[in-house]
Amino acid sequence: MTIISLFKRASQTFHGCSSYSKFLILFTTVSSGGIVAYSESQSEINTPPAEVNEHKYKKKRIVVLGTGWAGVSFLKNLDVSSYDVQVVSPRNYFAFTPLLPSVTCGTVEARSIAEPVRNIIKKRNGEIKFFEAECIKIDAANNKVFCKSNFENSVVGTGEFSLEYDYLVIAVGAQVNTFNTPGVVENCHFLKDLEDAQKLRRSVIDCFEKAVLPNLTEEERRINLHFVVVGGGPTGVEFAAELHDFIQEDMVNIYPMVKDLLKITVVQSGDHILNMFDERISSFAEQKFQRDGIEVQTGCRVLSVSDKEITMKFKSKGEVCSIPHGLVLWSTGINTRPVVTDFMEQIGQANRRVLATDEWLRIKGCENVYALGDCATIDQRKIMEDIGAIFKAADKDNSGTLTVQEFRDIIDDILIRYPQVGLYLRNQHLIDVADLLKDPEGNDRKEVDIEGFKLALSHVDSLTKSLPATAQVAAQQGTYLSRCFNHMERCKDNPEGPRRFRGSGRHQFRPFEYKHFGQFAPLGGEQAAAELPGDWVSMGHSTQWLWYSVYASKQVSWRTRVLVVSDWTRRFVFGRDSSRI
Repeated sequence: MTIISLFKRASQTFHGCSSYSKFLILFTTVSSGGIVAYSESQSEINTPPAEVNEHKYKKKRIVVLGTGWAGVSFLKNLDVSSYDVQVVSPRNYFAFTPLLPSVTCGTVEARSIAEPVRNIIKKRNGEIKFFEAECIKIDAANNKVFCKSNFENSVVGTGEFSLEYDYLVIAVGAQVNTFNTPGVVENCHFLKDLEDAQKLRRSVIDCFEKAVLPNLTEEERRINLHFVVVGGGPTGVEFAAELHDFIQEDMVNIYPMVKDLLKITVVQSGDHILNMFDERISSFAEQKFQRDGIEVQTGCRVLSVSDKEITMKFKSKGEVCSIPHGLVLWSTGINTRPVVTDFMEQIGQANRRVLATDEWLRIKGCENVYALGDCATIDQRKIMEDIGAIFKAADKDNSGTLTVQEFRDIIDDILIRYPQVGLYLRNQHLIDVADLLKDPEGNDRKEVDIEGFKLALSHVDSLTKSLPATAQVAAQQGTYLSRCFNHMERCKDNPEGPRRFRGSGRHQFRPFEYKHFGQFAPLGGEQAAAELPGDWVSMGHSTQWLWYSVYASKQVSWRTRVLVVSDWTRRFVFGRDSSRI
């Protein structure tokens, strides 16, 4: 008799029997060679095992939008065995964006800085589902996201679907800010994605090929070889430096007839390029560009861009002029993506530039939605909003005054909850926190009342600044949020964050704290500038080799690390490739 027949006969016999009789019948059936499963309760017999298991072990669903620095950093550090994770992104790869300017000139190949998302997620313990699509709408009220695939001419299905979530992580990045300048979208190149870099590379080669056509005048050749960079930030400056090296080291040998017609112009609205760096770096960069023949136009605002010329206004003189161009790169900041703009209107943040989150990266008004990277900014809580509650918590004896020791007892929680206090201490070169309680003449005070306490901390909030939209910030936010999710269940009963000054208890986690590890600015000619922690500024050839080592070590995988280093080596030996591919 087969196992199935034994099981059917035993099931028929079970009907109308007591629990004890059922056990005896089942035991007899198993002893005859059958193998069956038996539940201890009648209710569990009537419930399919899959439903019982799903009800008992159902995981929280996390939907991650984006595979940039923030999204990939979150996925790499998340304990996915505890969650059901789904990732949605229009790109099925992660790109090492700091090397995009190198791709535009062939110093590094595009594939060398791209790592497939599926290569990243397959290394995690547990299953992560990835969908190559774009999120077109977020429905926070119903915990849903609506997505659409970017595949063209799809014969099967509509390409639209929705996903439900318990937690949503928005890490879609940002798009280029054109400031509604006429003609920018139609006539300018951008440098935000890998596709932008590849398109820009082809256009640079096209400018040279068009310039050597026999039916062009010298002036037409000169126009074709005029490269304009709008924006004097790190991306614009690095592209200008890479382009200059590409031209001087490779292109003039291939196109010797046009080497005297080449020109690179950097247009900056501020007074200096690299104005987010130390003044020494900004000055060094401008002097090097001047020696290299790269023209830097500061204090200029672009009014419009056509296919033949760019019109700009000099702020100091009020003059308007137009200059012809062969190619324009627009690199002037970032703007919110449409899906984020629509979401901001839903949650009452329509008047903001980017999504506002609290110090735990949660979007204000949405407890289960988080935002990371360029699409969001942390709205740091002001200490003056809680100054009365802080004073009351510190004044343990309810005397109405605060002693230095009472202030010391609470300062650790203040520094964690309001990081601007620590920044204020460093900027004011105050060694001891008790220095905050000194009188205006600088004399020590044994006690201060509420008004004196307010006065001591009145200027602290002025140092609160938004974090820069950099890969470094996004990566740290992704790592921080993944650790919060990994400890979320444990920390519900054992909070490890700072104390709550408004109310009792403690916060579940410590707030996000950004640690700045420095920034680089490659300036061409195997020279770079670096601004590192401790007010250390480095410039020159040695800094370029430091840049090589840091950027190689920060690659997302050993595969891309080897490819990038081999590309650098190939460039030193054979030069850059000038093919239009």
